[in-house]
Amino acid sequence: MAQHVLVVEDEPAIAESVAYALRRDGFTTTLACTCAEAEASVRQCDLIVLDLMLPDGSGFDLIGRLRHRAVLTPIIVLSSRDSEADRVAALETGADDYVTKPFSPREVVARVRAVLRRMSTATQDPPIAANSVLKVEEATRRATVSGRSLELTRVEFDLLARLLESPGRVYTRAQLIDNVWGDGFAISDRTVDSHVKSLRRKVGEAGGDPALIETVRGVGYRVTDRPPDDA
Repeated sequence: MAQHVLVVEDEPAIAESVAYALRRDGFTTTLACTCAEAEASVRQCDLIVLDLMLPDGSGFDLIGRLRHRAVLTPIIVLSSRDSEADRVAALETGADDYVTKPFSPREVVARVRAVLRRMSTATQDPPIAANSVLKVEEATRRATVSGRSLELTRVEFDLLARLLESPGRVYTRAQLIDNVWGDGFAISDRTVDSHVKSLRRKVGEAGGDPALIETVRGVGYRVTDRPPDDA
């Protein structure tokens, strides 16, 4: 059965070109030009291609509402805003990818396939556990520290999941950027450091030890079983 993509875009030429490229590649599509139309159609689709500037509201707000309602349908943002701040904000709000205008419809189709492939792989993965303290479940997007829930952004969750894939392994900032943000994102090392700092803070607020996420000076980060001071 063909996978269904909801294209939310108020410029008819862009919406039709994206939908046409998707249909040529075997997808079925629905077009929406407002946030209201998108929310009415979201449960019928496998992925959303979303413009950020819509007549009745912001795409950022729509993503936030969907994620607040635990709608996990993957979202690819289309936007003419190409700053790092906008890209990071979209990903933190709950988007899964970000494509800047102008773009090739073929690129959008490739991004759609990549995101759906990534989501399919994630739902097949078993829970990942680094130790008796930190744990993530890719399929349900749940993270815990000593059994207590962690309320993480998408980026924070993906950072923790990558670190937990190989406990004790040091991941460079460049590797984390590739794994969490993916190709095409001009993300700086400082952005990675900022998200790790936020992740540590939330681990501490939930009763865990922030030092479980350890800095390896001059290299990157790793998850450790015990903070160095306790060893």
